Amino acid sequence: MASDVRVMFFGGLGEIGRNCAAIEVEGRIMLIDCGLMFPDDDMAGIDIVLPDFTWLRENADRVEGVVATHGHEDHIGALGYLLAEIPCKVIGSALTLGLAKHRIDEHQAGKNAEFIEVGDNDRIQVGPFDLEFFPVTHSVPNGFATAFHTPQGVILHSGDFKLDMTPVDRRLTDLAGIGHLAKDDGIRLLLADSTNATAPGFSDSETSIGANLEDLFRARDGRRIIVACFASHIHRVQQVADAAIASGRTVATLGRSMNRNVAMAREMGLLRIPDDKLRAIEDVEGLDPAKTCIISTGSQGEPMAALALMAAGENRFLTIEDGDCIILSSHPIPGNESAVNGVITGLVRKGAEVIHSGTARVHATGHAKSEELKVLHSIAQPEWFVPVHGEYLHMVEHAKIGERMGTPADRIVLCQDGDSIVLNDDGIRRGSSVSSEYIYVQGSVGELDESALHDRRILGREGFISAVVTLADGPDGLVLAAEPEIISRGWVKGDEGAQLAKTIGAEVRRAVEDALADGARTRPRIERAMRRSMGRLVNRETRMRPMIVPVALGAPDDGD
Repeated sequence: MASDVRVMFFGGLGEIGRNCAAIEVEGRIMLIDCGLMFPDDDMAGIDIVLPDFTWLRENADRVEGVVATHGHEDHIGALGYLLAEIPCKVIGSALTLGLAKHRIDEHQAGKNAEFIEVGDNDRIQVGPFDLEFFPVTHSVPNGFATAFHTPQGVILHSGDFKLDMTPVDRRLTDLAGIGHLAKDDGIRLLLADSTNATAPGFSDSETSIGANLEDLFRARDGRRIIVACFASHIHRVQQVADAAIASGRTVATLGRSMNRNVAMAREMGLLRIPDDKLRAIEDVEGLDPAKTCIISTGSQGEPMAALALMAAGENRFLTIEDGDCIILSSHPIPGNESAVNGVITGLVRKGAEVIHSGTARVHATGHAKSEELKVLHSIAQPEWFVPVHGEYLHMVEHAKIGERMGTPADRIVLCQDGDSIVLNDDGIRRGSSVSSEYIYVQGSVGELDESALHDRRILGREGFISAVVTLADGPDGLVLAAEPEIISRGWVKGDEGAQLAKTIGAEVRRAVEDALADGARTRPRIERAMRRSMGRLVNRETRMRPMIVPVALGAPDDGD
């Protein structure tokens, strides 16, 4: 009887981003990706969202490593946070590791990582993990589908992929290799990307975007062109550069990550831009604007990225002028739509023409659509199937595709963040849950919990009211030394607000006097009485639920 194999899902099943799963073999743990998620509009002040590492911390001595399937932030962006706590191996292609190292170094966690570089169709042994890597096409070069050869058969994880028959680098998704794997060893369990499962047909080839860009460049001869795209989308950068050079332009890059990734990709031979056609952004002022093309970061409306600073008139290198053409060669990540629209509006106000995926074919998805998913299923022919990566509706639709392609419904398991499954000789059963809470990060202050975000939502919707009372020692104990002071923000203003503040002050005075008469002598007990009385009055008078902050000065913290 072969030993059981467990698969755990920490993120990416029910949302776009935060992709992180793990496979447990013979007591050792191998992660598949460790990504972040960008915040939704209701996550006030939050910069990024991470997977919950609680279970991994508790089992840190058993974590062997992380397979980084490709170099996108939603798959490698949390590696620095993980490695700061849990030293382990990081396995991926040269480009993926290069992109990951920058994020890891930001957290000064490089000393905790052992980097293992793998190439197309490599098969390696890491602890008890027998890993095989199949090239796949995606919107960042050198991604992999990964086969785990386990005691319970092959688990194939697709990574993010598409079936592009004419990719820029001619590196095709290795359907033949996956077919051989399915025929020779059989695929016991398939974990496959569901992001575009609801989209019909086939995705556009990346090379088709290059032809469209060339047309746009030709039609705007004599005007400065600025193209914004993901800094990791090396193939898109290549096509923008090709279109610019074909129209007689010199290329400059703008944005720290764009500058860094372009330099790294050129050094690796993944990006081909002649030296005489690439200039530093500092030299652009001396060039004819009509003969330049700027490739910039900020296509997702990030507030401090180059494009947003241009829209606000605060970019130190470029000032948008009438007639400039801005091309957003991307599609907004879910949750970023309002930020992108705000940047577009700012650019248009400054006289620029803005072209985006809603007005022209300037972007091609990197994720397989429904017909491509059918091709994968027809070749892999898995015994069991778990849809991964996407919102719940995407995974439900992918489950339907899997069933239509021959996997019985009772062998398709829909999972969500926090679920685990156990693969054994009898098939698959549900395992115990793992921690999967959203971990919020703001700036350098570290992790925030849901309660802090809940408080921010209340402040944003209802405002706050604070009552401050000052207590002093009297002949018989604590007494009020002054009338309560009522302070509010984002709440009722004007005469009505002033009257409510007067009413609340009187109610707080009564509550404090009653509490003191009842024997209250400590700050927590007095503040609880203040909070209860204020909450009842405010709700009764306004039907609002602002944050209530009682403050009792002069009372001891304990001693009742």
